[in-house]
Amino acid sequence: MDYLKRLLVGKPLKSGDNDEQKLSRFAALALLSSDALSSIAYGTEQIVLVLVTLSAAAIWYSLPIAAFVIILLISLTLSYRQIIHAYPHGGGAYVVSSENLGKNAGLISGGSLLVDYMLTVAVSVSAGSEAIISAIPSLYAHRVAISIVIVLLIMLINLRGLRESASFLMFPVYAFIAVITLLILVGLFKIFTGQEPLNATAIPGTVIPGISVALILRAFSSGSSSLTGVEAISNAVPFFKKPRAKNAAGTLAMMAAILGFFFVGITFLNYWYGIVPETEVTVLAQIGEAVFGGKNILFYLLQFATALILAVAANTGFSAFPVLSYNLSKDKFLPHMYQDRGDRLGYSNGIITLAAGSIVLLVIFQGATERLIPLYSIGVFIPFALSQTGMVIHWRKQGEKWLKKSIANLVGAFISYSIIVILFVYRLNDIWPFFIIMPILIFIFYKIHDHYKKVAEQLRLEKEVGQLHDFEGNTVIVLVGNVTRANIGALNYARSIGDYVVAMHVSLNEDVEKEKEIEAEFKSHFPDVRFSVVHSSYRSIENPIIRYVDFVSKRAAQRNFTTTVLIPQFVPNKRWQNILHNQTSLRLRLRLAWRENIILSTYSYHLKK
Repeated sequence: MDYLKRLLVGKPLKSGDNDEQKLSRFAALALLSSDALSSIAYGTEQIVLVLVTLSAAAIWYSLPIAAFVIILLISLTLSYRQIIHAYPHGGGAYVVSSENLGKNAGLISGGSLLVDYMLTVAVSVSAGSEAIISAIPSLYAHRVAISIVIVLLIMLINLRGLRESASFLMFPVYAFIAVITLLILVGLFKIFTGQEPLNATAIPGTVIPGISVALILRAFSSGSSSLTGVEAISNAVPFFKKPRAKNAAGTLAMMAAILGFFFVGITFLNYWYGIVPETEVTVLAQIGEAVFGGKNILFYLLQFATALILAVAANTGFSAFPVLSYNLSKDKFLPHMYQDRGDRLGYSNGIITLAAGSIVLLVIFQGATERLIPLYSIGVFIPFALSQTGMVIHWRKQGEKWLKKSIANLVGAFISYSIIVILFVYRLNDIWPFFIIMPILIFIFYKIHDHYKKVAEQLRLEKEVGQLHDFEGNTVIVLVGNVTRANIGALNYARSIGDYVVAMHVSLNEDVEKEKEIEAEFKSHFPDVRFSVVHSSYRSIENPIIRYVDFVSKRAAQRNFTTTVLIPQFVPNKRWQNILHNQTSLRLRLRLAWRENIILSTYSYHLKK
């Protein structure tokens, strides 16, 4: 198992190597922007899918909708740059909301993002599998299995550490940037040189019968899903090389500029070329076929790059989820195990938890991107709205020129709250599970916090420590079967630590002669040790032992003695050989650990062959 772990994850890194694992802007852009950049593969499509439910002619409305999405992008980018500089230790929306709006708002932000990062992974890999299927339709029936394999591969990459995952991501991310840039430039060149006449389903300004504000708002909320992942950099500021805040803010600006150019370009090409969504073929694939002139090498290069970026877009979640889990754990709202670093200095427990949750979502929703995106949107816009509100309060506390500093936050908060209302009014049938999951999650947060609070109260030393109880002796119960070297060694050890030693044997049959034979053999080695036989009528070993230990411990307490239960066990020479033996000692330790006033000990006898 150790060899397999080293093969998959790599050799452990020293704690002192942590600074060497930090990222440059170039590497961080690949690691943390893959989710935001990849969303252009389905962002425009989600707008168009809503509009064509009325008419294909309604596609022209995607242009003004895209303009409002860009306004929101600019507002969020400016706001999160402020957050990076104001909170350079990371934490993003959770920390901002907690410090400025209170713990409940912080937990709503944190819980929403935890769920959203799982959805990020699920949406990204399902969209990636759809891109693969667009090129190879025969794989359609295996889309869920393909998605699960991609999740597991990305999990392994992230378990290998920041630098390795960033190095792995550079090719797909920068290849995608290059191909999409080529797609947009070639498309615009054909348009401006007259090679591609206007083929739009309707010109801007055309009044489409039946169009409604509700439909436009639904399309806008769907298109805003392209902005998910913008907050990831503010969560992961500690990953950057020094000066961390400056590098993180610069990376965020680069990502936003690329995302804005791609989103506007793809939306415009979709309108100009008159692309209408089709089953089993993505809108981006249709644009690529139209711009590149058929299913040639450039088209397949586009599909390959899109599949890669969508698959690895999940990595943004794998980068941000463990850091957010760490912050929640540090505040005692998640188990402390999320603060532990793995062999490669990453938060391995957070990475594995995210992979497991994402796979569950993929199985439940059968890898359907359109069913996941509404949940995806509500999960990110609630933290967006709360973080913007928190920053307004942050600037107000600062005092001077707070209103000027908070303009971007006010705009972002207004649009974010508007999208939440739109989703609640028009997409409630799609997002209702979120409003069940969140109260349950917050309840779990508070139960964990309450547990840690009670543990601290019970373990904390007061200023004046009272007199410790002075025991007069120690009763040791040794659980024995036949006379073996392990049992002999355990009894020898028990006599060295105990004032009163009992060898306890559980008999599973009515063979009295056999019991006497075992007792006589023990007595020959330990004449001063009491040998006690307990009969089990139902072939159970554990229950009779528990009852006997309870009885002896009560008697020992009356004499002011402690009670120690010593469990002998032999350890095989090879680890795999453990499966050849029953795990009675393990089961006993688990059950006896819940007994008060019992000291539990194990005597291990190591086999040599």
